[in-house]
Amino acid sequence: MCGISGIILKNKVEAGALEKDIKAMSNLIIHRGPDAEGYFLGNNFAFGHRRLSILDLSPEGNQPMKHFNSDDYVITYNGEVYNYIELREELIKSGCHFNTNTDTEVILAAYKTWGESCVSKFNGMWAFAIYDNSRNIIFCSRDRFGIKPFYYANLGDKFVFGSEIKQILYFKNERKANRQILADFLVSGYSSHTEFTFFENVYCLKGSHNLTYNLQNHTYELKRYYDLSFSPSPYSEEEAIKTYKSELMRSVKYRLRSDVLVGSCLSGGLDSSTISSLASNLHDGKTQKFKAIHAQSTEQNTDESSFAQTVANSNNIELNIIKPSKKDFKDAIEEVCYTQEEPFSGPSIFMQYFVMKKAKEIGCKVMLDGQGGDETLLGYERYYPAHLLSLNFKRILKEFYFSYRNSRLSFISLFLYCIFFVLYPIRIQALKIRNRHLNPEFLKNFYWVKKNARCYLSVNALQKIEIQNTQLPHLLNYEDKNSMRNSIEARLPFLDYKVLETAVQMQTIYKIKNGWTKYALRKAMEGLLPDSIIWRKNKFGFNAPDNTWLNYHKEEMIKEINKSELIKCICSNKTKLSKLSNKELWKLYSVAVWARIYSVSF
Repeated sequence: MCGISGIILKNKVEAGALEKDIKAMSNLIIHRGPDAEGYFLGNNFAFGHRRLSILDLSPEGNQPMKHFNSDDYVITYNGEVYNYIELREELIKSGCHFNTNTDTEVILAAYKTWGESCVSKFNGMWAFAIYDNSRNIIFCSRDRFGIKPFYYANLGDKFVFGSEIKQILYFKNERKANRQILADFLVSGYSSHTEFTFFENVYCLKGSHNLTYNLQNHTYELKRYYDLSFSPSPYSEEEAIKTYKSELMRSVKYRLRSDVLVGSCLSGGLDSSTISSLASNLHDGKTQKFKAIHAQSTEQNTDESSFAQTVANSNNIELNIIKPSKKDFKDAIEEVCYTQEEPFSGPSIFMQYFVMKKAKEIGCKVMLDGQGGDETLLGYERYYPAHLLSLNFKRILKEFYFSYRNSRLSFISLFLYCIFFVLYPIRIQALKIRNRHLNPEFLKNFYWVKKNARCYLSVNALQKIEIQNTQLPHLLNYEDKNSMRNSIEARLPFLDYKVLETAVQMQTIYKIKNGWTKYALRKAMEGLLPDSIIWRKNKFGFNAPDNTWLNYHKEEMIKEINKSELIKCICSNKTKLSKLSNKELWKLYSVAVWARIYSVSF
C-alpha cells in the first residue's frame, strides 16, 4: 500500500529537470508511504514511489521494482493482491523465480508470463504502472471496483499520473472547475460518477480499466477488462446463503494476510459488525485481542456506541471508542478538505478521518472496513421500489406490507418513497425545486441524474450503476484518502470480486425478503452476531452529529461562502444563505473551501 507517481515527456529535456519533477510529485504524498521512497528514470519518463510497508518489510520490497534487476520490466504499484501466495505457487510451477516475498514481484512475474490478461487473475485492489521495454509501452491498470486511485492528465508536452490529484496540480498553474461535475454534485450530491474530476482536464482511470501508453507515438488507449454479470445463480436460498458466507469468510481471511497489525472499523451496523466479528474469530488471538475502533456521535439519535460495544463483548474484541467534539471538527476542516481534494456532501467524512487517525495512534497499520455491503446486498431503502416492481401484483402487496413492518420507513413514507423513485420526472422536478438557490444558467450543466433516472426501475440496473458510478466510487475515494492521509491501509472484504459476484448473482428475493434488506447476510451471521445487531432496522455508519457541528460553525460557513468568487457564479443573487438547510449550506461551503485551498476558478 503506497503512493505512485509518473511523468512521460513527449520532448527531450534534461534528466535533472525530470528527476526534480518526479521527486516533487512524490514528496506531495509522503503520507501515503512514509517508510521508503524510490525513483526510476527511463528514456524521457520517470516513476516515483512512496512505500507503506505491509508485506515483506525488508528493503527488497522497495519500489520502483525491476524484474530481476533488469530494466526490461519496471513497476510502481499501490495496493494489495491478496491471492499473491497462490499466484506465486502457480508461477513457480511455470518456471518463475522470486527474490522477495512481496505481491509486487508476483505482479511483475504475472505480467511477464501472461501479459495484460494477468489482471483477470488478481484478487485485490491495485493501481500500477509497468514499463514494458519489449513493447515500448507503459501499461497501467486499476482494480475492478476502483478501490485504489489513479489520476492522470494529458498536458501538451507531458502525460502525468499519480495516486492523488495534488500531484497533477503540481503542473497546472491555472486550476479551472469542471462545471458539469460541480453542478451534478450541488444538485444531486454525486461525485466520482464519471471519469471527470472537479478539476477541468484532470481525469481518473475508472475501475475495471487499463490504460496503455505508447512511448513511440505518445498516444494512449483505455480498455475495460471486467464487467459485472447479473446471471442469476441456480442456488436455493440455503445454498446461496451458505456459499456467500463461505466466500466472505475466505475474503476476510485473505485480508488478514499482513506483516503488520490489522484492526477494524466498527460502527455497530450490520456490515462493519460482520467484518469485525469474522476477523476476530479468524485472528490469531494468542498474543492480543483483535482491535476495533468506533467513532461515537455526541447526538443521542445518531449514537451507535452501544451496538458497537455489544459486538465487541460478544466477539472478544478490544474496542477503542473516540468521541470527536465540535471543536475537533472545526480544527480539522482545513486538513480534511485538503485531504479529500474535492468537495464532499457532509461531515460524516470527518468521523471516518478521526477513526483512521486513532488507528495510527494505536499502531493498526491495516484497517478492515465494511464498504460495499449495502451496494451488493440491496441495503438501501431506495432498492424497495425496483424490487416491488419485479413482483406480481399479489406479491407486491404482501412485500409492501412487510417492507413497512421491517424497515425504518412508515407506511406513508414508504408509499411516497416508491412514488418518488418510480415516477422519475417528479424526482427531477423535486431536485430543481430543492436547488432553486442555484443560478439557472449554472443549473443547465446538470445532466447526469436526468440521463440515468430510469435505472431506479430495475434492481440490476440500479445495482450496477451504484457499484460502478453513483454510490460506491465516492465512498471508496473518501475511504482511501482518509486512511492514506494517516498512513493506514484500508481493506474491504465485501469488495472481494468473488464475494461481490456471489452477491449480485444471488436472486433478489434472497437479498430483500419479507421487507428485510440484506436478508442473506443477516441469515449468514446468525450464531456469530447477537440478534440485536443482525435484525436492526436503523443504521447510521459513523454518522456525525451534523446539527451540533454545523450549527456551531454556521456563521463562519456563511462568511466563507460569501467571500467565494466561485460561489458568486453558482448561486442566484436572491439566495438567502441563512434560509438554506444545513445540508445544502455545507455543500456550498465545501465548494468554497475547496476552491480557496486549491485556487480554483471558472
